[in-house]
Amino acid sequence: MYIGLGARLEWALLSFMWDVQVNEHGYTPVLPPLLANEATMFATGQLPKFEDQLYRCRDDALYLLPTSEAALTSLHRDEVLPEASLPLCYMAYTPCFRREAGTYGAGEKGLIRVHQFNKIEMYRFCTPEQSDAGLEALVAHAESVVRRLGLHFRTMLLVTSDLAQQAAKTIDIEVWLPAQERYAEVSSCSNCRSYQAVRGNIRYKSAATGKNQYMHTLNGSGLATSRLMASLLESNQLPDGRVRVPQVLQPYLGGLDVLGPPGGSGAGKTE
Repeated sequence: MYIGLGARLEWALLSFMWDVQVNEHGYTPVLPPLLANEATMFATGQLPKFEDQLYRCRDDALYLLPTSEAALTSLHRDEVLPEASLPLCYMAYTPCFRREAGTYGAGEKGLIRVHQFNKIEMYRFCTPEQSDAGLEALVAHAESVVRRLGLHFRTMLLVTSDLAQQAAKTIDIEVWLPAQERYAEVSSCSNCRSYQAVRGNIRYKSAATGKNQYMHTLNGSGLATSRLMASLLESNQLPDGRVRVPQVLQPYLGGLDVLGPPGGSGAGKTE
């Protein structure tokens, strides 16, 4: 639960990332519903394999979104689009809900592994010829957010054994957590090629052949805020306990450039 300055800082992060992806990188914004049906979850690859990780409504065949990727995949389900319209680039903000069932990550607490978190998601529909460059663009757009926040990060190409079933290639961005002295993922960018398109019957009409072909779909976090918040607070803490606000977030906080703890020296402008 974020209260006061914590809530303002969380909303500033989301607003900054929304503006970057929409106004600078040209993504079309989407605010999807938080509940998705079985067809949507199947198309994205969440069902049936990951059903134990999803929150399902007791009386309806509806699921809380584990990521807005699920909703964005189904924007063009069962459609045939003209090749000239591609690539289509969308981004969405939603809370994300995950059960985190099982023992994996059981020792992690706080903001590092949670059942609900906020995330800006980037998504691309494109031709097979466009998908490799599309993945590089997703990664660059995610990196630009972390870089402008002034956080130390690394970019990792995942080995095959770490890939999700729907992904052909995945690149993670991890920020440094000073208190834990380790990196933690804040963005995962994947080229799913035709996997989701086949499941969702998402096609385009080839300009060269006139035939319908399956699209390639790509997704990437732009970014998830929970671990990002931990890295931001720890990396910018001052000796007196206050936290310096990255310059790019200050306009979203009424010009504040330092945040103070309750009962401390407060928030305001530094000299």
